[in-house]
Amino acid sequence: MSDKLNALLQAANDHAKQVILPNVDAWNAAGVWPRAASDLAGAAGLTGLYAPEELGGQGLPLSEGIQIYEQLGLGDGAYAFALSMHNICTFAGCGYGTDAFKETWARDLTSGRKLANFALTEPQSGSDPVQMQTKATINGDGTWTINGAKAWVSLAGEADIYFTVVKTTDEPGHHDMAMIAIPADSHGLSFGPKYQTPSYNFLPMSEMYMHDVVVSEENIILPVGQGLQGSLMAIDIARVSIASGCCGLMQSALDTALAYSKNRKMFGGKNLDLDGIQWMLGEVATDLEVSQLLYRKAAAALGTPEGPLMAAHAKRFVPDAAVKAANTCTQVLGGMGLLQPYGLDRLSRLSQMLRIVDGTTEISRVVIGRALKKRAATLGDLPIPKGFAEAGGAATLRDAKNVA
Repeated sequence: MSDKLNALLQAANDHAKQVILPNVDAWNAAGVWPRAASDLAGAAGLTGLYAPEELGGQGLPLSEGIQIYEQLGLGDGAYAFALSMHNICTFAGCGYGTDAFKETWARDLTSGRKLANFALTEPQSGSDPVQMQTKATINGDGTWTINGAKAWVSLAGEADIYFTVVKTTDEPGHHDMAMIAIPADSHGLSFGPKYQTPSYNFLPMSEMYMHDVVVSEENIILPVGQGLQGSLMAIDIARVSIASGCCGLMQSALDTALAYSKNRKMFGGKNLDLDGIQWMLGEVATDLEVSQLLYRKAAAALGTPEGPLMAAHAKRFVPDAAVKAANTCTQVLGGMGLLQPYGLDRLSRLSQMLRIVDGTTEISRVVIGRALKKRAATLGDLPIPKGFAEAGGAATLRDAKNVA
C-alpha cells in the first residue's frame, strides 16, 4: 500500500469520525447538504481521487481510491455515496473531457470547490437505459440543445455540474448515446421536489428537467456512440464504491454492538460473554471480512473483461451483508438499538438504500445469471443415466414398471 493511499485513508477516517459522525443527525434534521463538510473533504484530498496530479487530483488507480469509501462509510453511507459519484464524474471529466472543459472545470472539481454528479436514470426507464428519451439536438454552431428528464439525481440542485447521458437521434438503441456535462446555471435546467428520504435527508435527490438547455460542445465528455459504454463503466465503479462504503457501515454497526454488549450486564455476566451474542456478532465479522476481500478484488478488476461481473458480485453480496449486519447489531442491543443516539436505525435504512442505488441487487443477479449461462455453454453435456429418457430426463413408463 502506497504512502499516499495510507495518508488518504487516514484522512478519510478522520473525516468520518471528526466531521460526519458528530454532525450527521443534525444534517438530516436540517435536510440540507453539508457543503462546509464536503469543502473539508476536498481540502483533505478526497474529491479528486482518480484524477491526474497535474490537474490537482491524487492520481490513484481505481483499485486504491475505492478503498476511501470504506473509511467514509464509517461515518455515513449516503455521504460516502455522494462523494463517490463526484469522484467518478471528476475522473471522467479529467480523463475524457475536452481541453477547454478541463481548463474551466478540472481544478475546481478535484479540489471540491465545485461538485459534480451523474444523471442517467429516467422516470420511465429505471435500470433499462436503452429506453432513454432525453435527447440532444446538435446545432449548426456545434452547441447541443437538450430536452428531457432524469430521475434519482443525487446532489440535485446542489451540484455545480451534471454529467448527463443523452440520445442524439430518434433511432432505437444505444448507438447514438453521448455524455455531456450540463452546468447548474444553464438556462432551462430545473429540478422537481426533493424526494423524501428520512435517513439521508441531507442528500438532495429529485428529478432533473431540461427544457431547451443549450450546452457548448466543449462540455462533451463522451462523444456520440460512446455514451452507454462509458455510463456502464461508471456504474461498475459506482457499484464497487457502494460495496466499499457498505463495509464501513458494517464496521460501524459491529463496533456499536461490541461497545454496548461488552458492558451490558445480564444473567450474572456481560452480554458479550454469552455464546449466542458471540455467534451473532461472529457472523457479522465473517461477512465483513468476506465483503472487504470481494470489493477489493472487484476494484482491481475494473477496466478488464471481468470487471462488470466482479462489480455485480460485489453489489449483490456486500449490501445484502450490510442489511444483515445492521439488523443483527440492532437485535444485539435489544430495545436500545431502536434509539436514535445509537445510530443503528439510520444504518439499517442506509443499508437498504445502498442495496437499491446504481442497480438493485436483483439487477446484479441478472448480470451474474447471464455470465453463468455463457459459462454453461462452454461445458460439455453430462451423460444421461441409463434408464432415463433423453427428453426431459424422466424415467419412461416401461422403466418405471420394471423398477416396480
